[in-house]
Amino acid sequence: MTRPLYVMIALVCYTAFFVAFVYLIGFVAGYPALPTHVDKGLVGAPAFAALVDVALIALFGLQHSIMARPAFKAGWTRIVPPPVERSVYCLAAAAALGVMFVFWHPIAGTVWSVDNPALRAVIWALFGIGWVIVFISTWLISHFELFGVAQAWRHWRGHEPPPADFRTPFFYRAVRHPLYAGFILAFWATPTMSYGHLLLALGMTAYVLIAIRYEERDLVGAFGNDYEDYRRRVGMLVPGIGRRS
Repeated sequence: MTRPLYVMIALVCYTAFFVAFVYLIGFVAGYPALPTHVDKGLVGAPAFAALVDVALIALFGLQHSIMARPAFKAGWTRIVPPPVERSVYCLAAAAALGVMFVFWHPIAGTVWSVDNPALRAVIWALFGIGWVIVFISTWLISHFELFGVAQAWRHWRGHEPPPADFRTPFFYRAVRHPLYAGFILAFWATPTMSYGHLLLALGMTAYVLIAIRYEERDLVGAFGNDYEDYRRRVGMLVPGIGRRS
């Protein structure tokens, strides 16, 4: 009975994360129909708002990074069954995003504002391209593996996980972390940058740069010289930039 139950749990967690991800796009875009977004939310003095928002970004970053570390997973899977460990991770990420959406404090003031309609259209196109890069990047390695569905499905069918293989399809031939690059592009590409949006973009960019350091350490541990050589040849977030000597 646990096998179909694990698949159901994985699908519920996947759905929760997908909903949070779609909301995040509207949140960053400042979509006016949403109950909260980067420029719409709880009211507070600028200093207090900045403190709360930094804490919310840190909460997401800590959850996202700590729960992904092998040492944490080794202990965590003593509590959470391995077939749904990744699904629970995605559910926790969705919850961290949900807390951000609910408690976000906008910070008034404009850093820049583009009035030219053609230029605004170009910037919004870059915003959309960023999210498209993120979405495509999840499929290049394994979309359902990344979000925990494949693990539960394999367990249901009684299959062992395939051995990890080092591949660099499509975007990964140009940059080592296209998913993160897409996020950064999406967070910064806005025709109207408020102080609250700037704080979000800075915070998420800082998180990405920190997360990459730990993620690459794990990848070197998993793939050894293959990944070391990859780091020497391929840029980190921008083609040709951030190669490791």
